[in-house]
Amino acid sequence: MTYTAAAAPGAFPLIGHAWPMMRRPLRFAESLSAHGDLVEVRLGPVRALVPCHPELLWQVLTDDRVFDKGGPFYDRVRATIGNGVGSCPHAEHRRQRRLIQPAFHPARLERYAPVMEEEAAALTERWEAGQVIDAYRALYGAALRTVLRSLFATRVGDEAVARFGESVETVLNQLTARMFLPRPLRRLPLPVNRCFERAVADLRRRIDALVADYRRGGADRGDLLSSLIAAHDESAVHDESAVGGARGHLDGLDDTEIHDQVLTLLAAGSDSVAATVSWALHLLDAHPEALATLHREVDAALGGRPARGTDLPGLPYTGRVLAEALRLYPPGWLFTRVTTEETELGGHRLPPGTTVAFCAPAVHRRPGVYDRPRAFDPDRWLPERARSLPRGAFAPFGGGARKCAGDVYGLTESILLLATMTSRWRLRRAPGSDLRPVALSTALRPRRLLVELSTRDGPGAAANG
Repeated sequence: MTYTAAAAPGAFPLIGHAWPMMRRPLRFAESLSAHGDLVEVRLGPVRALVPCHPELLWQVLTDDRVFDKGGPFYDRVRATIGNGVGSCPHAEHRRQRRLIQPAFHPARLERYAPVMEEEAAALTERWEAGQVIDAYRALYGAALRTVLRSLFATRVGDEAVARFGESVETVLNQLTARMFLPRPLRRLPLPVNRCFERAVADLRRRIDALVADYRRGGADRGDLLSSLIAAHDESAVHDESAVGGARGHLDGLDDTEIHDQVLTLLAAGSDSVAATVSWALHLLDAHPEALATLHREVDAALGGRPARGTDLPGLPYTGRVLAEALRLYPPGWLFTRVTTEETELGGHRLPPGTTVAFCAPAVHRRPGVYDRPRAFDPDRWLPERARSLPRGAFAPFGGGARKCAGDVYGLTESILLLATMTSRWRLRRAPGSDLRPVALSTALRPRRLLVELSTRDGPGAAANG
């Protein structure tokens, strides 16, 4: 197959395509495939190639030795939230992945599900008919409490949640924007820079104190942090029988590495879940037939009560709604890779050090990959339809060896939240909403999704509403 290459028009001196990416990131991303299969964009002063064809994206995602984590985005990430599994280079990734994977074993996920259930139920129990809420803000608080309680078995108080939430949100809101700023500007003693630095320092202090407390306790509390502390890489056991018969050692995570993993999990487990469910609510409000189908499903599966982990098999349509929200609005919408050696992508030679930008919407919204790519169609994820998609067509969690380790955790939590919310409540978009994505936020999320709450009458209400 012959792939085409081109440069995206409209770059400005110094800032490149930052202006259209900031104003209308989705429109900019979905416009790229009209120029070619491999399109050059400018991320500030950096030239980057965006794979707009699913096969090219698949090559980038699955050959992580050649297309390594790097470039301006990951340089900023590592300087801010450390060298966790989501940002570390290929040379360190396999070991880190082996060490954190037990934290997401199905047996562990069963322990986290009750926390997800409780937080989803607590969120909706506080609501009142006629109340108008900011959906993202409410969901962000619930998702952050969920990930904090999954990380740390002891219930985290409201004050601690608020402090964690404020710091995590400050970091995530500024991280992508800082990718475009020259280093001298990032170091100026400006209020925005000081706020960012305070948030990073606050997160580090809090996490370090919790890790130290767990180290002293030594017991497995059944949470994510216990799993990370107990993790050992059995592949690192060395047979030293030839030099005296020593058993060797098991390689675990040190405190700095645990700190970096916790920061990664906090960031990925709060913002992304809240953004995904927020977009799902917006899409359902705009498509009454899909909402009626969802109501029938949650009524049959839940009977008006909050969702439980054991209800997941009875909520397939809810899962498809969220998959379609992830296709149209993938939270992680822009990441970079850097080639470690000379290689070829789409028939084009790339020298070492070439920046490649992984931009999922450029493929997710490409005509020809999906039928009616802008349309909201949860049933496109029915197995008989989804299996015909090409490799690389759906990449909200990345792909290959570096696919997000917490994808099942995030999907489970999102399904429980959406099902619980729609089981008792009807959520209609209210005046004052601003559905434009937040400019250059790390996760693609609406600026303001206001919804008015009204009660549903339980099973059978969907037929009347």
